[in-house]
Amino acid sequence: MNAGKGGRKPLAGTIVVKLGGSTLGSHDPTLDDLVELQRRGLRPVVIHGGANVVTDWLKRLGIPTRFVKGLRVTDAETLRVVIAILAGLVNKELVAAIEAAGGRAVGLCGIDGGLLEASVKDSDMGYVGEVSKVNPAPLLALLEAGFIPVIAPLSLEASRQPGDNGYVLNVNGDTAAGMIAAALPAEKLIFLTDVAGILGASGGLMSHLSCAQARGLLDSGVASGGMIPKIEACLAAMDGVRAARIIDGTSPHALIREVEGSMVGTTIG
Repeated sequence: MNAGKGGRKPLAGTIVVKLGGSTLGSHDPTLDDLVELQRRGLRPVVIHGGANVVTDWLKRLGIPTRFVKGLRVTDAETLRVVIAILAGLVNKELVAAIEAAGGRAVGLCGIDGGLLEASVKDSDMGYVGEVSKVNPAPLLALLEAGFIPVIAPLSLEASRQPGDNGYVLNVNGDTAAGMIAAALPAEKLIFLTDVAGILGASGGLMSHLSCAQARGLLDSGVASGGMIPKIEACLAAMDGVRAARIIDGTSPHALIREVEGSMVGTTIG
């Protein structure tokens, strides 16, 4: 087995999958794909988002939402809703769907077992964190026991002191996926998006990018919007992961086809 860029051997059969918003809120073949991969002896680790669901519930509760550079400004009241929706509603619906499809899954968030630690990104953003540390022990235990970990992107605050109650930070799911993939380390990191992959300046699909080429897309501004954190996460994962993939998760059974090598998309690494 080839080692990752950081020289560590990836865990055999372990793939980290970041589910985009297109999967959430309705049954999606991706969940069946996860169960099928588990049946085949692979070990998926799932990180999910849920920003649209959070926004919907904030509207229902009359709590205003404000974004700065694509990140949700998260005050204390908003944080309570984020925790309830991501670690509660969205996470448990995904776990229930996987179990109903015949899989074995456990839902958790980055708080559980001290999985993720983060530092406040910008005090003006409120309780928004930048992931600084991953403790993969809870995931390794679940994988060893035969479960698919399904992770909501929340984190402990890294600077808490012994005896502090501490507090929770809202973190970017793409970033969390990249750092979790590197920490395990996984064989592959897969982002399921609603586009075919990374598009170049001419609009064509870029099937393979070296790390230097990917950084160039960020520096030049060709990469924009939600693709920026995905590329950054792919680069962060290269410490342990052999390759990262960005593919169209709305395509039927994209995850199975990806594992079987027949899915188009963009490879970074």
